[in-house]
Amino acid sequence: MRAQEVVERTLAAGRHLHGCTVLVRETSEVALRWANSTMTTNAHTTSRSTTVIAFVALEGGVAAGVVSSSVAVTDESGLQDLVRAAEAAARDAGPADDAAPLVEPDTTDPAWDEPAAETSIGVFGGFAEGLAEVLAGPHRQYGFATHQLSTVWLGTSTGIRRRWVQPTGSVELNAKTADLTGSAWTGASTADFTDVDVTALAAEVDRRLAWSTRRVTLPAGRYETLLPPSAVADLMVYLVWSMEGRAAQEGRSALAGPDGPRVGEKLTSLPLTLASDPTAPGLEYEPFLTATRSGEGISVFDNGAPTRRTEWVSVGAIGELIYSRAEAAEFGTRFTPPGENLLLTGGSDASITDLVSRTERGLLLTCLWYIREVDPTTLLLTGLTRDGVYLVEGGEVVGEVDHNFRFNYSPLDVLRRTTEVGATGRTLPREWKDWFTRTAMPPARVPEFNMSSVSLGR
Repeated sequence: MRAQEVVERTLAAGRHLHGCTVLVRETSEVALRWANSTMTTNAHTTSRSTTVIAFVALEGGVAAGVVSSSVAVTDESGLQDLVRAAEAAARDAGPADDAAPLVEPDTTDPAWDEPAAETSIGVFGGFAEGLAEVLAGPHRQYGFATHQLSTVWLGTSTGIRRRWVQPTGSVELNAKTADLTGSAWTGASTADFTDVDVTALAAEVDRRLAWSTRRVTLPAGRYETLLPPSAVADLMVYLVWSMEGRAAQEGRSALAGPDGPRVGEKLTSLPLTLASDPTAPGLEYEPFLTATRSGEGISVFDNGAPTRRTEWVSVGAIGELIYSRAEAAEFGTRFTPPGENLLLTGGSDASITDLVSRTERGLLLTCLWYIREVDPTTLLLTGLTRDGVYLVEGGEVVGEVDHNFRFNYSPLDVLRRTTEVGATGRTLPREWKDWFTRTAMPPARVPEFNMSSVSLGR
């Protein structure tokens, strides 16, 4: 049964409800994996999920129940079972705090009747040629490349019919010296692999392995630290995930001030803007909201509402916070859906190499790992460095620290205390890659970044 037919038949089965929303998502994915300079995996998978959201009028309000199936439902009785299960879940849940009128259609989607998009192993064509050259090199190569096309159809009882194809791709390279004493990592995100130069990525890994020939030991402490774009991305992603408006209104987050949310508060004199934009070239995401759950800042009642550019930090000041439509009405602010990409702009045209050349003494990181929240009231995070911490002296990298560090730092303080920001470019978050791939970030110089303890291992 075609996805569009699933939507229409499910909505028909739910005609007796106060309202109904159906999302069908089909995903086509290909992957390559290699280890010890040998290809190990060449895979192509497809999957479909169906989510039914039933809205039921009860005494005291409207309830919402959500049921999803990862098994392709292809018969009428199976669709009716999903509707009944969603209706039962709504009645069990009771009136919803986030209830709002369902979104009305504002456009006709010309792509609605088109089939699911499919990727193929051919997307790796040019990339695979370069990878073969890399695997023949002197270092032991490990890594993973994946490309995914996810097609979603959204239909609602109010008449919305929307379709979107989301491309997501990434590659990670991890190279080790022949004796396994040296290890280095790099990665990239992409929509279609036409912009991935795997030999250039490998050359960067080789450069880092060359730095590791000299090892140094450093104590924990506060160091001037150069954060590469990947590390900046992981920190900024966590910041935006923490920008729920309700938590700030109720004094439960670092964005809460004595008189309400800290919107408008200046974080830095640098003209930095942290934004999500569904139309950002190469980083596009769904122009309409698709929600399969309700929570702070997100509501199943908002399905089909348009997404938009949002400046979480605007020219150095705290900008908008995340609000569902019900929350926006409650707090007298603007509906602000979460974004699916993240761009930090406003820096110079400097590269990470330029920042190194202007560093008298400090640390150059590769990436961050195992990031967790310590204190939500300050957004203090802890985590580990990974795959290379390098000592910079006199404008040059002079060696690799022979261990990792545990850090304790807030992404808010990264913005507050950064003294130099370079050029923005597409990057891959190391920690949050599986949840958040589409980012464009600059390198940044942070004085006195807190390396709170030594972590054994490299």
